[in-house]
Amino acid sequence: MTNQTAAREHSHPFVPYQPPRLDQAEGIARGADFHDFLETRRSVRFFASDPVPREMIELAVAAANTAPSGAHHQPWKFIAISDPEVRHRIREAAEHEERINYEGGRLPEAWRTALAPLETDSDKSYLDVVPWIVVVFAEKSTPLPDGDLRKNYYVNESVSIACGLFIAALHTMGLATLTHTPNPMAFLSEILHRPATERPHSLFPIGYPAPDCEVPALTRKPDALEFFPPA
Repeated sequence: MTNQTAAREHSHPFVPYQPPRLDQAEGIARGADFHDFLETRRSVRFFASDPVPREMIELAVAAANTAPSGAHHQPWKFIAISDPEVRHRIREAAEHEERINYEGGRLPEAWRTALAPLETDSDKSYLDVVPWIVVVFAEKSTPLPDGDLRKNYYVNESVSIACGLFIAALHTMGLATLTHTPNPMAFLSEILHRPATERPHSLFPIGYPAPDCEVPALTRKPDALEFFPPA
């Protein structure tokens, strides 16, 4: 095997990267187990009020923080809220916007039709029930110690990948969540006193599913993969 780095000179620090190379059969088995585990994940709107240790939130964010990002700028900030009064303020503001969406006609008819099988509406009472709400903010730019702003790149893509890892980490710990994106979301910046360099990306209510929790009877698309050229 040719050593591709033998003649390479770096202007910045690099370190060796040699993760364990698995036997292919073991790799496939691990992949299958991981898929089977993720297949049990569902978005939840019925939560128990049971407490969730702060360490679980910290671990989920640490997992999200391993995500790749444009220029390794890691343009995300996870704000964890457990205070009941703040959670209630978020619920009230979210429901205000959602009532305009659902009852006020701001949602296009095609979008309402697409949402019908999920039976979602403007009621976000679960935001008062869950022990934690985590709001993810995307950093359009990052303040530097000298007062300048550093522009971030591929912000939406980077933050979305981090959110995916965050969801998987929560599921690994037996927790449930829902990707909630009330639109518009400016109220989150106001309530949580976020700087103008950030914009709300996603809101995650986090807790254990309620004992009587139900989810829509859905199936996942079977044709997500195509090979090119076709076999």
